[in-house]
Amino acid sequence: MKPSVKILVVDDEPAIRRLLRSGLARAGYDVVEAGTAREALNALAIDQPEVVLLDLGLPDRDGLELIPALKEQASVIVVSARDATDQKVAALDMGADDYVSKPFDSEEVLARIRTALRHRLPSRTAQKPVRFGDVEIDLLARVVRKGGSEVHLTPKEYGLLSELACNPGRVITHAQLLRSVWGPGHESDVEYLRVAARGVRRKLEDDPARPVMLRNEPGVGYRLTGP
Repeated sequence: MKPSVKILVVDDEPAIRRLLRSGLARAGYDVVEAGTAREALNALAIDQPEVVLLDLGLPDRDGLELIPALKEQASVIVVSARDATDQKVAALDMGADDYVSKPFDSEEVLARIRTALRHRLPSRTAQKPVRFGDVEIDLLARVVRKGGSEVHLTPKEYGLLSELACNPGRVITHAQLLRSVWGPGHESDVEYLRVAARGVRRKLEDDPARPVMLRNEPGVGYRLTGP
């Protein structure tokens, strides 16, 4: 862990900030705190954090409104008591990298931070093949292999998989995936997405009925996970 990695914690509850600061400091991160939206934007400019842990219920401004500005510089992980599906979708569509509901597990938050830092990557064309267990996704060659053998995917199955592989570990909303793979005007055609996801699981998961790689976040979207 590089000691220069800086995390900005934005929450109006001092007890939450103390809890997060304690866990982050033990993990070797430098921590900056903000209790309001105004303080958060000041800290963003002055301290230049790599990751922001953002509460949505701030006293001077809705946290959702901050996401686009924060995303210009840092990865944004929402940590909020707002656990309704529409709030999660709104945050992710605004550009948040991930969403953790309160009450949270500190180890889960640390894992999400590690994922966000790992995937602050250069452009897609510079990426090496992405691996999940025995599955390899070569984004440059547009080839998918399982156990060393090439697997044929339909264009939409590959489109779904490649969108997720470009952001491994991150939840991508249904609307984002449909817009990227099927095009504008298809954001509500969730059944298209379900069919493609079933195809990917059937061809790549060891047990398609119990997927461990292509994970569904009910009502929100999908993410790729792996060992």
